[in-house]
Amino acid sequence: MGVGGMGHPGRGRALVAHGRGVGRFQVAGSVGLESAAPRLRYLDMLRVVAIGAVVIGHWLLVDITYQSGHLSGLDALDYVSWGGWVTLLFQVMPVFFLVGGYVNAQSWASHRRRGVTWAAWVQGRSLRLLWPTTVYVAVASLAVVAATVAGANTSELAEAGWLVALHLWFLPVYLLLIALTPAMLAAHRRWGLAVPAVMAVCAAGVDIAVVGSHVPVIGFANYLLVWGSMHQWGFAWQDRSLTRPRWRPYALAAAGATTLTALVVWGPFPVDMIGAGGHTGNTSPPSIALLAFAATQAGLALVFEPAGTKLLEQPRRWRVVQRLNPAVMTVYLWHMVPVIVVALAVYPRFAVPQPSVGSWQWWALRPAWIAVLAAILIPLSVAIMRLERPLARLPYGGASGGAWSAVLVAAGIGAAGVGLARLAISGFAVQGRLSMPALAAYCCGLVLVVLPGRRTGPAVSGPTSRRLPPRAAGL
Repeated sequence: MGVGGMGHPGRGRALVAHGRGVGRFQVAGSVGLESAAPRLRYLDMLRVVAIGAVVIGHWLLVDITYQSGHLSGLDALDYVSWGGWVTLLFQVMPVFFLVGGYVNAQSWASHRRRGVTWAAWVQGRSLRLLWPTTVYVAVASLAVVAATVAGANTSELAEAGWLVALHLWFLPVYLLLIALTPAMLAAHRRWGLAVPAVMAVCAAGVDIAVVGSHVPVIGFANYLLVWGSMHQWGFAWQDRSLTRPRWRPYALAAAGATTLTALVVWGPFPVDMIGAGGHTGNTSPPSIALLAFAATQAGLALVFEPAGTKLLEQPRRWRVVQRLNPAVMTVYLWHMVPVIVVALAVYPRFAVPQPSVGSWQWWALRPAWIAVLAAILIPLSVAIMRLERPLARLPYGGASGGAWSAVLVAAGIGAAGVGLARLAISGFAVQGRLSMPALAAYCCGLVLVVLPGRRTGPAVSGPTSRRLPPRAAGL
């Protein structure tokens, strides 16, 4: 699922229903901050609601089994015949890319006016995601090493390492879109909504090649075309070209719903918007059906913007969102850890009921399962957020405008993206051994991104540098 994926630990099913690249970690006054524009409260509410769907969806659909002394996991979508319809509720990745496009457009425009370079802006935005991700990657890697030394079962270790890495798929895609934001925003300002329209046509062409002609490699282009189209809608939301006149969000939702219905009823695509499906899936790679679903979801999100904004005018509701929003990145990265904790600490030691997946008994136990995991995740998230406070003293950006700075930042994002993608595909413990190539690529990428600027502290780079209050990082 998305802002993370999750799947059946024995298969490569990618549940891309949630996720988010929304960074909880923020450096006070870093070059990634949107300092000039007023804060749109509705964006924060969307992030909080979406991360709730991410967590609940992942926890709901994963099932732990313990038989004959061996731990394993099952994907409930493989056992619930109507489960594909449930994914229409839990596939929230379009929300994050929509919000990300809005915030990135706002941030780049603000910093560009102050003379901030591409390298400095991309570096700052990327590090706000990479630093907390590095903490997660380091802890997961150390856990794999400790488990290996302790003599853990290699197959169980590989499954666990894959389960806690799958949701990292979102970060390479989002880092790429950050790097492309200046160019894609310039395209938007020139051609407007024609840009995502052309991208959608190209995505359909890719699907024809993949599904019809069985050319699998070209499918990777849809990671940019499909998710990138949603990011472009965020640009159009930010400058209001997608919301004015007011009929446009309704038209987007209606067009998306109509297209999705046609593709599912008469086309080759399943209704499952999370898993890999049978011969044709919607997420690996992303399909035109997923883009149609995203159009429906994004259109509805924009339709309800006035109502959501009015809802947050009540101070108490806004305070709740303010308190939850800074934890989104932490929750996203760490929310599958409680599953591993419960699997290791509870199942081998206690007689945990294990009814058949999809049975009424299984559904009856789901609320208790979610409550137990929440009881672990909440204090874990609080502790992680406190431990991450020293990250504010790490380099946050300040790359110069020189060509080498741009080259290093671009190469770093590429290497880190490759490393994260390999972790998401294969996990932290390939065949029970630490995935050293992926970790090496990620570490090299991080170093390359950091190298061009070594400043720390709260000053904003650029001609109008000033101190800014810390605030939660946005997509």
